[in-house]
Amino acid sequence: MIKGEEPQSLGLEQPGPACDRVLVAEDDAMFRKILRSWLESWGYQVTVAEDGARAWQILQEIRAPHLLILDWIMPNLNGIDLCRRVRERASSPYQYILLVTAKDDKQDLVRGLEAGADDYLSKPFDRNELRARLRTGRRILTLQDEQLKVREELRLQATHDGLTGTWNRSAILDLLHREYELAARYGSAIGVIMLDVDHFKKVNDTYGHLAGDLVLIEAARRMQQAVRSYDLVGRYGGEEFLVVSPDCDKVQVQVCAERIRLAMEERPVLAQGSSIAITVSAGTAILAPRLNTEKDALAAADTALYRAKREGRNQVVSCDPG
Repeated sequence: MIKGEEPQSLGLEQPGPACDRVLVAEDDAMFRKILRSWLESWGYQVTVAEDGARAWQILQEIRAPHLLILDWIMPNLNGIDLCRRVRERASSPYQYILLVTAKDDKQDLVRGLEAGADDYLSKPFDRNELRARLRTGRRILTLQDEQLKVREELRLQATHDGLTGTWNRSAILDLLHREYELAARYGSAIGVIMLDVDHFKKVNDTYGHLAGDLVLIEAARRMQQAVRSYDLVGRYGGEEFLVVSPDCDKVQVQVCAERIRLAMEERPVLAQGSSIAITVSAGTAILAPRLNTEKDALAAADTALYRAKREGRNQVVSCDPG
């Protein structure tokens, strides 16, 4: 069934993160054992399945293998049907399928490729041929991994503020709208907090814009630490931030804003060799879909924020929309 020895000069594989896990689905116990031995000697992490049904269960897991070696003829679920299931699911990231078969008729091979296999090996096959074909799959999966990373970087650039790492203005407003729709469906309310770093222009004028940037970065970090894990923090513009707190009433949103305020004044920010004391003013409002709109709540929080600034800063003021 298996033949050939591998020259020692080939060395070990160094699979990348997208393709270091291999699933072997094969009902022959000896064949599984041999394949596991080879693959592990090449540096792969190997998972084995004795039939197609067990292989399908493994593929439902969060960290499912990306390289699949599937035998054509298996009990419960054969390799062809398993290929079809994998492709119908259209999962991401892509899973590379190497179909192993004793069939050598061209029509059978065409059936395998049409079912979703990327490549095939006819039994008996050579150890070095298997390794070469796995390298082909590895190159494809590595390229995919790089593309996914680029896509994620672009997504982050499109939705996050480049300086503070919080959501940007467009994204935080989109998220507010999403929470508004959820609140309308479930009859809940949303807390809205507008925050402004007090006397930020003075920070820039006194310590320089680089120090000002460091103050904003630290202010955003403290905000994110002070809110609940599912609250949303976004940079609304300049030194102004917006916090969206789902499932929150008037008292809870004021408590949240007060936690942020205390986190700011707790200790100065060290920037450019200077110790810079910072405080924030905050305005809060409640967005209740049956009573008001997103625009109403934002306007109310903004009104409350400017009242806090007029009345001496470093405080939390609430305002009812409308």
